[in-house]
Amino acid sequence: MSNHLTQSQLESYLWGAATLLRGFIDAGDYKQYIFPLLFFKRMCDVYDEEFAIALEESDGDEDYASFAENHRFVIPEDAHWNVVRETGKNVGKAIQDAMRKIESANPDKLYGIFGDAQWTNKDRLPDRTLKEMVEHFSSQTLSLANCPEDELGIGYEYLIKKFADDSGHTAAEFYTNRTVVHLMTELLQPKPGETIYDPTCGSGGMLLSSITHLQRQKKEWRNVGLFGQERNLMTSSIARMNCFLHGVEDFEIVRGDTLAEPKFVAGDKLRQFDLCLANPPYSIKQWDRDAFASDPWGRNLYGTPPQGIADFAFFQHILCSLKPKSGRCAILFPHGVLFRDAEQDMRRKLVENDLIDCIIGLGPNLFYNSPMEACIVICRTHKTKLRRNRILFINAVNEVTRERSQSFLREEHIQRIADAYHAYEGVPNLASVETLDNVRLHSWDLRLHYYVTPETGNQVLTSENRSDLAKTIKAWQYSSEKLRESMFNLFATLKETGYGN
Repeated sequence: MSNHLTQSQLESYLWGAATLLRGFIDAGDYKQYIFPLLFFKRMCDVYDEEFAIALEESDGDEDYASFAENHRFVIPEDAHWNVVRETGKNVGKAIQDAMRKIESANPDKLYGIFGDAQWTNKDRLPDRTLKEMVEHFSSQTLSLANCPEDELGIGYEYLIKKFADDSGHTAAEFYTNRTVVHLMTELLQPKPGETIYDPTCGSGGMLLSSITHLQRQKKEWRNVGLFGQERNLMTSSIARMNCFLHGVEDFEIVRGDTLAEPKFVAGDKLRQFDLCLANPPYSIKQWDRDAFASDPWGRNLYGTPPQGIADFAFFQHILCSLKPKSGRCAILFPHGVLFRDAEQDMRRKLVENDLIDCIIGLGPNLFYNSPMEACIVICRTHKTKLRRNRILFINAVNEVTRERSQSFLREEHIQRIADAYHAYEGVPNLASVETLDNVRLHSWDLRLHYYVTPETGNQVLTSENRSDLAKTIKAWQYSSEKLRESMFNLFATLKETGYGN
């Protein structure tokens, strides 16, 4: 009998498990225990559901109902949730043993998926607390009938965000503002049958946003291939669980350091994909610059970034991972990539090779514990005629809403930015299309206020908006330079034609 969970019931149920851990472990570590338990419970409940369906189809043949062909995953009899629930002592060991048996029974799909949490450390989590968590999860049946994949996926994303809210400074590596991710997906417009890649995939939100985009448009999404690499073991496991719980099976998420050891390779080259969405770690200092200078995969084709800033190392890795005809990417970067002197020559080569399609400046406070303004850099390996030898600049600093100390993009913000991008033409106070020659005149500096200034309105000068005034002054200076340049060209033309004598 179905007992369908509403979205609010599901979210309350999921977060209720986390509240049981308060006082025992740090909020940043909740995910190590909650996500594996949730996945374990879901797998067993779906297995039971599949068993019941097969049993009915076979008129009660239990051997038939147990066949692996009738199940997405193999659940060994002694590793079922119900066995763990009946355990009174050494609960952590029972959980750990069951998880390892399930991984071993499904090596191709589930190897290492439950992570490496310290289930047997009773000083950290005593039996009583683990029993309470098991009983809490046992209070609902997470079958497909009760909790369809799309709804559980939304609940899972809710839990990811809640953990990011609670974990403070660690959130940036785990969770990217989903409204920004939605915008990036709307800009790139993934298509059925494409391959989608994220070299620093975190919990998998960017990859799954492409699936959600196709589902919203009622287009085929099951033939889309998702590929991701993530350095952190637990986070890579969470990303894999995330895909399974969303009903996605055509994916490959691997653990590893993308700069030091890219996992997606074909022979002596990087594998290439149709689309890449990424939010690389910002300006990391601890990376092997010397190895990148002689990179065997040829990722230093535009130069070797400085040791203290690896942004252009990720940038070039992504460009090398794009297919030559259909390749396109949207990357979240700090604004420094647009103007830092140390990267000027690499920036020049990117512009001269006509790879940069659009640069979008975002508003402040869209990232956890940081007032910084980030930008989205969009590149295409093959531009249409309209876009060739041009770059679209969109200054969307005002396209942001802040409520309850959280900043986000509303649907109208996303739509306005996406419309400007797809139209690829100037919009007053929002967008400007610039030729590569204009960018060259600015010494390959891609700061947005050189090319487009947002509407400021009547503002009182404060510490918060003084920087905006500085941007306006720089924009005015740029306009003056453009006017002088135009006047010079006009007088030169008049002189050549004899009108200037």
